[in-house]
Amino acid sequence: METVAPEREEIRALADRLGIRLEEDELDAYCSMMDGSYRIFRWMDAQEEVVPPVGYPRSAGYRPSREENPFNAWYWRTEIRGNPEGSLAGMRVGIKDTACVAGIPMINGGRLLEGFIPETDATVVTRLLDAGAIILGKTTVNDGAGDSIETNSPLATVRNPHKPTHAPGGSSNGSAAALAAGDIDLAIGGDQGGSIRIPASWSGVVGLKPTYGLVPYTGVATVDMTIDHVGPMATRVGDLAAMLEVIAGPDPFDPRTRGVQPPGDTNYAGAVGRGVEGLRIGLLREGFGQEPWEDIGLPGSEAVVDDRVRAAAEELRQSGATVSEVSIPMHLDGLRIFYGFYAEGAAQFMINGNFVGSNWLGYYNRPLAEFHGAALRDRPGDLSPAFKGVLLLGEHLRRTSFGRYYAIGQNLRPRLRDAYDRVLAEQDAIVLPTTPFRATPIPPDDCTVADRMAFAMQMIGNTCQFGVTGHPAISVPCGMEDSLPIGLQVVGRHLDEHTVLRIAGAVEGIGDWRRR
Repeated sequence: METVAPEREEIRALADRLGIRLEEDELDAYCSMMDGSYRIFRWMDAQEEVVPPVGYPRSAGYRPSREENPFNAWYWRTEIRGNPEGSLAGMRVGIKDTACVAGIPMINGGRLLEGFIPETDATVVTRLLDAGAIILGKTTVNDGAGDSIETNSPLATVRNPHKPTHAPGGSSNGSAAALAAGDIDLAIGGDQGGSIRIPASWSGVVGLKPTYGLVPYTGVATVDMTIDHVGPMATRVGDLAAMLEVIAGPDPFDPRTRGVQPPGDTNYAGAVGRGVEGLRIGLLREGFGQEPWEDIGLPGSEAVVDDRVRAAAEELRQSGATVSEVSIPMHLDGLRIFYGFYAEGAAQFMINGNFVGSNWLGYYNRPLAEFHGAALRDRPGDLSPAFKGVLLLGEHLRRTSFGRYYAIGQNLRPRLRDAYDRVLAEQDAIVLPTTPFRATPIPPDDCTVADRMAFAMQMIGNTCQFGVTGHPAISVPCGMEDSLPIGLQVVGRHLDEHTVLRIAGAVEGIGDWRRR
């Protein structure tokens, strides 16, 4: 990239666009200042940056054919073999295409990043390879990881392996579909408002949003640093737990992990088979029987989902847990808090911040930011309808409220977190439906922009709150109706993934969820 200071008339035009009137002597001063600054920038261009390391040989891979990708779960196929003696040796893994894998194309589900090839591996990718996993490729993701249905993707729509006419849930839809189809054993997902847990619920797999900061986010496209989570997905709770042991822990490149130490016992897999005897489990009243919310497009609860989750909770009671109903009225307000700052935060980090953002102390994925920034400047029309909505609302808020609602939402975060913590002081975990309803049909290709936007985030009624509060939350299958899976969500205390996994393992052990 050529580093050239702006000409005098460019500075004048820039000032005019900003509403700044410059006299000629002022313009002279600013031209001189710019020249000096750009001499420093040219020096910086010549320096060697500190970046995450890349190991293990790999080939560029290929776009899979329709025949080998019947559910469109894969964006790109490759094979990268890690340490043959690691704890995950031989385990097949798919990486959500929000995470960088060096040398492998990445589009983050949309048109703006077509042609981008990362130069580094995400930290979770490095840790998986060090543990012996075999990375089989990049799984499909919705455009920018912003919704549950592809709206502007160059890829075909991902389909639910259990019922291909229906959506698998998003935005980690490819990861969930590849797991449900049996292509892989493990997958990486990302979660802000539920993007690991929703597809796990709809696709009949297991997905964990860890405690905020437990798993490094380095090398993953940012949505909003305050709600960004990356985590494990699998077909079995035990495999997920073993994967968590590998990817969790501090990362010098990620400030989100600083001061977030896992407990002394990091044997997460050992928690899975311990049963639930003696545990106190609270059934969250507000997670069931939800009424439709027309103002934000939430359809409300489906009775069969409530019934299956309650039946699984009764099985936990019979297995020795104490199960009682608890109430957290602010659970429903958590939706408003999430919406209140999501649009403005996402616009600043994802779009204006080019998936990297600024003003934080960590690794900056400069190649990603440069590629996305140039594409956004030249081809803004390639944004999906959902992304355009985020940008328009976020920019309007920036210009009219000056961050007011983003600030209010962030300042309400402690109150929401405390509401759950008060219950978790008396209960070991909270249980509720992951999604209030089962997977919905895939919208037709000719549906309106309004309809597509309605599909984008309609299923977050029980998930987005825990992206805000940072509590660990897992979705585990607990039933099936009309070939559509039903997910049960377990929410625990911060850094108490052991109890969350222990309960999830017990739900899994009740019996064949496909017959329940």
